[in-house]
Amino acid sequence: MRPPVEVSVLILSLMAPAILFTMNHIPALQEPLPILGMEMVVLGLFLLLLHLLTGRNKMKVDPLFYVFAEFSFACMVGLTNALEQDGFISGFMGFYLKMGEPHLSTAYAVMMSYWEGIVHMVLFLNIIHRMFKGKSYRSLALLWVGSSIAHQIVHIPGVVIGKYGSNIQPPFWRNIPFFLMPFWAASVLFSQRREVPVITADKISVEQKKGLLSRPVDLLLSLLLLGAMAFSVFRGFVVLDCPLDACFTYIYQYEPYLKDPVGFPRVMMMVYLFYAVPLMTVFTYGLQTPGCSWMLDLTLFFAGAMAQTQWCHIGASLHSRTPFTYRVPADKWWPVITLNVLLAVVPALLALRCRTNPAYFMKRVPEGQANDEKKKK
Repeated sequence: MRPPVEVSVLILSLMAPAILFTMNHIPALQEPLPILGMEMVVLGLFLLLLHLLTGRNKMKVDPLFYVFAEFSFACMVGLTNALEQDGFISGFMGFYLKMGEPHLSTAYAVMMSYWEGIVHMVLFLNIIHRMFKGKSYRSLALLWVGSSIAHQIVHIPGVVIGKYGSNIQPPFWRNIPFFLMPFWAASVLFSQRREVPVITADKISVEQKKGLLSRPVDLLLSLLLLGAMAFSVFRGFVVLDCPLDACFTYIYQYEPYLKDPVGFPRVMMMVYLFYAVPLMTVFTYGLQTPGCSWMLDLTLFFAGAMAQTQWCHIGASLHSRTPFTYRVPADKWWPVITLNVLLAVVPALLALRCRTNPAYFMKRVPEGQANDEKKKK
C-alpha cells in the first residue's frame, strides 16, 4: 500500500537538510555559480520525482500541487537555516550564508524561516491532503498565497535596498521563481468557484437590512480597522523620516527596529502604507455595504499576509540577532508588542467573521430561493 501523497511530499522534503549538509562539505560546490546550478538541479530532480510519484498512481494532478510541493522542499531549507542560526544544529548552512544569501543570518530572515518551515509546511500538507481526497482546499490556499506574497514583496526589495544589497550573489536570484509562483497561484485560486454554505434568500435579506449599529461585531471590527489604518500610516511616516516630534520619539524610544539598516522593516512599513491601508479601507466599506462577496476571499488573503509579516516584524525586533540598539526597549515592550499583535489579530478576526457568518456579504437573490452551494463570484 502506497503512503498518502502528502506523506511522500514530506519525506522528499526532509531530504533538504541532508543535501545542504553534503553541499556544505564539498569544496567544489561552495562558489556562487555552482551553488546556483546545484539549486536548479535539485529543484528539477524534486519535480521529476513528484511527477513519477503521481504518474505511477495514475492520478489526475492539479497543477498547483507542484507549486505546493516545491515550496514544501524550500520550507525545509528555511527551517534548517532557522535552527542553525539559533544554535540548535550546525554544519548545514555555512557555505550558503557565505557565498549564497548572507542576509539569511539576520533576525528577520530567521523568523521568516521559522514561519515557512512550520506554518507554511503545515498548510501545504493539509492542502495536498485535501487536494487528493477531492475536498476543497481553496481557503487554506488563499491564506498561504497572502502569506507568501507578503513575504516575497518584503524579502526581495528588503535585500536589494538594505545593507546586503551591495553583496548580492547569483544564488539570490533563485528567489525569482518563488516570487512569481504565488502570484500565478493567486490568479488561479481567485478564478475558482467559491464554496459557500446554503443560505436562504430570506436570511440574507434579514441580515442585509441591519445597519452597522445593529451589528456590534462589525462595528467593533470597523473601529479596529480604522485604528490599524492610523497606526500603519503613522509608521509609514516614521520610516520616511517625518520631522514631527511624535515620529522622532516613536522611532527612538519605542520601535528603533524601524531604522535597522537591514532594510526589511522599512520596506514592510511601505507595503503597509501603500497596500495594507487601501485594503483595510475597502474592508471598512465592505462591513457597511451589503452584498460585497469579495470580502470572503480578500479577508482570507489579507489575514495570511498580516500574520506572516507581523510574526517576522515582532520576532525580529526582539531577536538576539538584532543589534541591541535596534531592539524594542524593555520598558516599552508591552505597548509596542500589544499594538503589533493587534495588527495581526484584527485581520484574522475579520476573516473569521466573514467565514462563519457570510450572509451579509452574499449577493442578493430572489425571495424564496436558496443560494447555489458553489456560486461564482
